Amino acid sequence: MSRTLEELGLNLKKVQSRHHRALDAQLLRLGVSLVQWNALREIDRNPGSTAHRLAELTFNSDQAFGTLTTRLLRLGFIERQPGHGRANTHQLTQSGKVMLAKGQEVMQEVLTASFAPLSQAERATLSRILTKLLAHSPDEVDPS
Repeated sequence: MSRTLEELGLNLKKVQSRHHRALDAQLLRLGVSLVQWNALREIDRNPGSTAHRLAELTFNSDQAFGTLTTRLLRLGFIERQPGHGRANTHQLTQSGKVMLAKGQEVMQEVLTASFAPLSQAERATLSRILTKLLAHSPDEVDPS
């Protein structure tokens, strides 16, 4: 791998890490972690989804997501509903909806500050490039 590609990958990771640290610090002031808030967001975005699917969407293992939902239940942010077969689904409580909305405000503030050095055109270009990379199937990557 060329040094330039390695630097590119590392810079992407550094930006992501900076976002995560800033978001986690701000969300903790609200009483929720970034991992918990992200679960609320995905539960809201994907009604009726299985815990397995939500685990995938939140970059968690099934076991970690189970632990996470138990905590969100105790905090009163979600409730479980019987789904198809043995699967349960989750939905936000009113308290969870309030926390999601507060977290979305924090997300907007953090991302606005982070991307402030870029012009609107640069942000649009970056978004198009990242979308193109994400659309590329990992199976198509040739390691040689």
